[in-house]
Amino acid sequence: MILDGSRKILTLCLVIKDGQILLGMKKRGLGTGKWNGFGGKVEVGETIEEATKREMFEESGIEIKTMYQLGINEFEFRGQPGILAVHVYKAVDFFGEPTETEEMRPQWFDLSAVPFAKMWDDDRYWFKLFLADKKFRGRYLFNENEKVIDYSLAEIEDF
Repeated sequence: MILDGSRKILTLCLVIKDGQILLGMKKRGLGTGKWNGFGGKVEVGETIEEATKREMFEESGIEIKTMYQLGINEFEFRGQPGILAVHVYKAVDFFGEPTETEEMRPQWFDLSAVPFAKMWDDDRYWFKLFLADKKFRGRYLFNENEKVIDYSLAEIEDF
Protein backbone atom coordinates (compact mmCIF):
# COMPACT_ATOMS: atom_id res chain seq x y z
CA MET A 1 0.00 0.00 0.00
CA ILE A 2 1.23 3.50 -0.83
CA LEU A 3 1.74 5.72 2.21
CA ASP A 4 2.25 9.47 2.10
CA GLY A 5 3.39 10.29 5.63
CA SER A 6 0.52 9.26 7.91
CA ARG A 7 -1.88 9.17 4.94
CA LYS A 8 -2.93 5.94 3.23
CA ILE A 9 -3.71 6.48 -0.45
CA LEU A 10 -6.89 4.70 -1.60
CA THR A 11 -9.29 4.73 -4.54
CA LEU A 12 -13.06 4.79 -4.97
CA CYS A 13 -14.89 4.41 -8.27
CA LEU A 14 -18.59 4.79 -9.00
CA VAL A 15 -20.12 3.75 -12.31
CA ILE A 16 -22.94 5.82 -13.80
CA LYS A 17 -24.99 4.53 -16.74
CA ASP A 18 -28.46 5.35 -18.08
CA GLY A 19 -29.61 7.23 -14.96
CA GLN A 20 -28.33 4.55 -12.61
CA ILE A 21 -25.36 4.11 -10.31
CA LEU A 22 -23.60 0.83 -9.56
CA LEU A 23 -22.91 0.26 -5.88
CA GLY A 24 -21.57 -2.79 -4.08
CA MET A 25 -22.70 -4.28 -0.79
CA LYS A 26 -19.46 -4.69 1.18
CA LYS A 27 -19.19 -8.27 2.40
CA ARG A 28 -15.98 -8.07 4.48
CA GLY A 29 -13.46 -5.63 5.92
CA LEU A 30 -13.98 -1.93 6.62
CA GLY A 31 -17.55 -0.96 5.74
CA THR A 32 -19.09 -4.45 5.90
CA GLY A 33 -22.85 -4.20 5.43
CA LYS A 34 -22.73 -0.84 3.66
CA TRP A 35 -23.39 0.06 0.03
CA ASN A 36 -20.34 1.72 -1.46
CA GLY A 37 -18.41 2.33 -4.64
CA PHE A 38 -15.55 0.05 -5.62
CA GLY A 39 -11.93 0.63 -4.71
CA GLY A 40 -9.15 0.09 -2.26
CA LYS A 41 -5.43 0.26 -1.77
CA VAL A 42 -2.89 1.59 -4.23
CA GLU A 43 -0.08 -0.95 -4.45
CA VAL A 44 3.61 -0.12 -4.79
CA GLY A 45 4.45 0.49 -8.46
CA GLU A 46 0.85 1.33 -9.38
CA THR A 47 -0.59 4.69 -10.34
CA ILE A 48 -3.82 5.74 -8.64
CA GLU A 49 -5.63 5.26 -11.96
CA GLU A 50 -4.22 1.74 -12.40
CA ALA A 51 -5.28 0.86 -8.86
CA THR A 52 -8.77 2.22 -9.49
CA LYS A 53 -9.20 0.02 -12.57
CA ARG A 54 -7.69 -3.05 -10.88
CA GLU A 55 -9.88 -2.73 -7.79
CA MET A 56 -13.01 -2.24 -9.89
CA PHE A 57 -12.24 -5.40 -11.84
CA GLU A 58 -11.35 -7.44 -8.74
CA GLU A 59 -14.48 -6.36 -6.85
CA SER A 60 -17.08 -6.36 -9.65
CA GLY A 61 -15.72 -8.03 -12.80
CA ILE A 62 -16.06 -4.74 -14.70
CA GLU A 63 -13.22 -3.43 -16.87
CA ILE A 64 -13.26 0.37 -16.94
CA LYS A 65 -12.81 1.95 -20.35
CA THR A 66 -13.38 5.65 -19.48
CA MET A 67 -13.17 7.31 -16.08
CA TYR A 68 -12.19 10.66 -14.62
CA GLN A 69 -11.37 11.97 -11.18
CA LEU A 70 -13.87 14.18 -9.41
CA GLY A 71 -12.78 14.22 -5.79
CA ILE A 72 -10.41 13.60 -2.97
CA ASN A 73 -11.92 12.75 0.41
CA GLU A 74 -9.81 12.46 3.54
CA PHE A 75 -11.14 10.41 6.42
CA GLU A 76 -10.09 10.35 10.06
CA PHE A 77 -11.52 8.04 12.67
CA ARG A 78 -11.44 9.42 16.21
CA GLY A 79 -8.99 7.48 18.35
CA GLN A 80 -7.20 5.92 15.37
CA PRO A 81 -3.95 7.20 13.87
CA GLY A 82 -3.58 8.26 10.26
CA ILE A 83 -5.73 9.61 7.47
CA LEU A 84 -7.31 7.71 4.58
CA ALA A 85 -6.94 9.81 1.42
CA VAL A 86 -9.46 8.48 -1.08
CA HIS A 87 -9.28 9.53 -4.75
CA VAL A 88 -12.83 9.46 -6.13
CA TYR A 89 -13.47 8.58 -9.79
CA LYS A 90 -16.54 8.40 -12.00
CA ALA A 91 -16.61 5.64 -14.64
CA VAL A 92 -18.90 6.20 -17.61
CA ASP A 93 -17.80 3.51 -20.04
CA PHE A 94 -16.89 -0.09 -19.24
CA PHE A 95 -16.81 -3.70 -20.44
CA GLY A 96 -18.48 -6.64 -18.76
CA GLU A 97 -21.41 -7.28 -16.47
CA PRO A 98 -21.25 -6.66 -12.72
CA THR A 99 -20.56 -9.93 -10.94
CA GLU A 100 -20.61 -10.75 -7.23
CA THR A 101 -17.19 -11.41 -5.70
CA GLU A 102 -15.94 -12.46 -2.29
CA GLU A 103 -15.78 -8.79 -1.29
CA MET A 104 -18.75 -7.09 -2.99
CA ARG A 105 -22.28 -7.75 -4.25
CA PRO A 106 -22.96 -5.22 -7.06
CA GLN A 107 -26.39 -3.74 -7.67
CA TRP A 108 -27.71 -0.92 -9.88
CA PHE A 109 -29.75 1.87 -8.24
CA ASP A 110 -31.73 4.66 -9.85
CA LEU A 111 -30.04 7.97 -9.16
CA SER A 112 -33.28 9.06 -7.48
CA ALA A 113 -33.11 6.10 -5.07
CA VAL A 114 -29.50 6.02 -3.81
CA PRO A 115 -29.63 4.12 -0.46
CA PHE A 116 -27.90 6.77 1.68
CA ALA A 117 -29.28 5.28 4.93
CA LYS A 118 -27.21 2.12 4.25
CA MET A 119 -24.04 3.90 3.05
CA TRP A 120 -21.13 5.65 4.74
CA ASP A 121 -22.32 8.76 6.57
CA ASP A 122 -20.06 11.10 4.54
CA ASP A 123 -21.67 10.18 1.21
CA ARG A 124 -24.65 12.46 1.85
CA TYR A 125 -22.30 15.46 1.83
CA TRP A 126 -20.24 15.00 -1.35
CA PHE A 127 -22.51 12.87 -3.56
CA LYS A 128 -24.42 15.86 -4.98
CA LEU A 129 -21.16 17.40 -6.23
CA PHE A 130 -20.10 14.05 -7.68
CA LEU A 131 -23.36 13.56 -9.56
CA ALA A 132 -23.13 17.13 -10.93
CA ASP A 133 -19.59 16.45 -12.25
CA LYS A 134 -18.12 19.06 -9.89
CA LYS A 135 -14.59 18.57 -8.57
CA PHE A 136 -14.34 18.58 -4.80
CA ARG A 137 -12.12 18.08 -1.78
CA GLY A 138 -13.57 16.90 1.52
CA ARG A 139 -12.33 16.02 4.98
CA TYR A 140 -14.43 14.03 7.45
CA LEU A 141 -13.96 13.08 11.10
CA PHE A 142 -15.87 10.00 12.23
CA ASN A 143 -16.72 8.95 15.77
CA GLU A 144 -16.55 5.40 17.09
CA ASN A 145 -20.02 4.68 15.64
CA GLU A 146 -18.91 5.61 12.09
CA LYS A 147 -20.92 8.85 12.13
CA VAL A 148 -19.48 12.13 10.81
CA ILE A 149 -18.93 14.55 13.70
CA ASP A 150 -17.04 17.23 11.77
CA TYR A 151 -16.36 17.89 8.11
CA SER A 152 -15.28 20.40 5.49
CA LEU A 153 -16.17 20.19 1.82
CA ALA A 154 -15.29 22.54 -1.02
CA GLU A 155 -15.78 22.61 -4.75
CA ILE A 156 -12.38 23.06 -6.42
CA GLU A 157 -11.07 23.92 -9.87
CA ASP A 158 -8.37 21.23 -10.05
CA PHE A 159 -6.37 18.79 -7.94
